[in-house]
Amino acid sequence: MTDAKHSGTAVAGGQEAYADLVEPHRGALHAHCYRMLGSVHDAEDAVQETLVRAWRSLPSFEGRSSLRSWLYTIATNVCLRVIERRPGRVLPIDYGPPADPHRPLNPPAAESTWIEPHPDERFDPGDGLAGPEARYEQRESVELAFIAALQHLPARQRAVLILRDVLGFSGAEVAAALQTTPASVYAALQRAHETVDHRLPDRSQQATLRSLDDARLRQIVSRYVDAWERHDVAAIVAMLTDSAAIAMPPTPTWYRGSAAIAAFLAARPLSGGLTWRLTPTRASGQLAARADLWDPATGTFRPHHTAVLTLRGELINEINTFLEPWALSSHAPVSDACRPDRQPADLRRAGTSY
Repeated sequence: MTDAKHSGTAVAGGQEAYADLVEPHRGALHAHCYRMLGSVHDAEDAVQETLVRAWRSLPSFEGRSSLRSWLYTIATNVCLRVIERRPGRVLPIDYGPPADPHRPLNPPAAESTWIEPHPDERFDPGDGLAGPEARYEQRESVELAFIAALQHLPARQRAVLILRDVLGFSGAEVAAALQTTPASVYAALQRAHETVDHRLPDRSQQATLRSLDDARLRQIVSRYVDAWERHDVAAIVAMLTDSAAIAMPPTPTWYRGSAAIAAFLAARPLSGGLTWRLTPTRASGQLAARADLWDPATGTFRPHHTAVLTLRGELINEINTFLEPWALSSHAPVSDACRPDRQPADLRRAGTSY
């Protein structure tokens, strides 16, 4: 049955039939909106608006394009309107210079400032399979460095690069989605490549992870978890590159270099005054660790942050510790790392500072 006939059946069958029609595309649309917006929550809102708009427009869908292409067109234009209404998102490393670890943390900046990590359990690389024109693999396209690079692009260049290089739409399809010409698409794509290629590392996290076997990856994250739980600053520092950085959104404060990181860790989270439990997980296609902090008032461990680790070889080059409660509720722990003594967490009471 053609997409047009499917859509006609959905119109006749009502909202339940419509849900059956679009549900297979929901995960891919969410990943697309996340790439455009750099926020899991903004992406959720954009997908909801996309599906509402698609439902209202379904009677006029004539099947001149595929249902997939039609939905992406609506989603892209929803995201473009969202971008017009709010400032761009960044990581703290792009927000300002590194801080002095001997000075207090800066107060949190506005919540809408920061890129959010993407929960791996919500991302299926089989969703929205890329076409032959794709330049980036699906999981690579949700890595923190890639999302951060995208946010430096003007909105329409961002849309062109994602539609063409991530999803593999043809120049003509991208032009139709953005109501422009193929020539304009390729000009925007060239400018986008110049910006993104300058900001991306030489090697993606996916390439780095593939170069290490599963046992080595488990060992890396296990060492990090063990060192953090034992307050072993020296063990953490031994895992870092010379130019490593640590950041803690929503505060804009971040530190560069093993000496600065060691001073910060020893003075704050690993000073010995806090009790931590960490669980290995994955986020944004990268190694990560979910951190719970002991709350003496309630006698339970409560969510505190998710640390997303960026590797350079076998060493850690960046630690982005997302302190927002939303980062914690989105990440499911690795199944073999779940602990039976975990306590339910009330995210409304989660701490957002060290």
